[in-house]
Amino acid sequence: MKTFNYILLLAFAASIGFSSCEKDPQVPNEEELITTFIYTLTPQAGGNPVIFSFRDLDGAGGLDPVVVQGRLNTHSVYNGVVQLLNESVSPSVDITAEVAAEARDHQFFYTFPDSTISYLYTDVDDDNNPIGITTTVTTGDISDGLMTVLLRHLPDKFAAGVKAGNVSNAGGETDIEVSFFLEVE
Repeated sequence: MKTFNYILLLAFAASIGFSSCEKDPQVPNEEELITTFIYTLTPQAGGNPVIFSFRDLDGAGGLDPVVVQGRLNTHSVYNGVVQLLNESVSPSVDITAEVAAEARDHQFFYTFPDSTISYLYTDVDDDNNPIGITTTVTTGDISDGLMTVLLRHLPDKFAAGVKAGNVSNAGGETDIEVSFFLEVE
């Protein structure tokens, strides 16, 4: 009987040893809280930057977000830069750095009120696919309407049209989507 108990004890000890060697469960990539979106458009010909921003420190359902909109000049070219922040903590956290570090997993998509406004991606990930933290925006004739900027997490950057900025085949999940009233005059 002592031998049987000894074998059971060894078997129990071995099972504990094997189970403690298992890998820790994978924790999914937690999405960062984005409270503030800033899109700065600096005229290539010189002049003051035009800033579009959305700030919602208390999240959906609380106080209304603070939205700043700007006007662009006709027939002009702008260098655009996006900044994402979590200002619900002190000091605030720059989420843009995380998006850049995980460039293969992110892409910004832009829509403008009419076809006389266009944009080009000026940054790429390691696979030479666009990210959209930096852009060049070219305006045309006088126009107005909604400009929408959307950040996708885990888009299929190899799907049809995605590299050119078409979000319809991108898939993935939306990290943030903001719209601004844009005037070109």
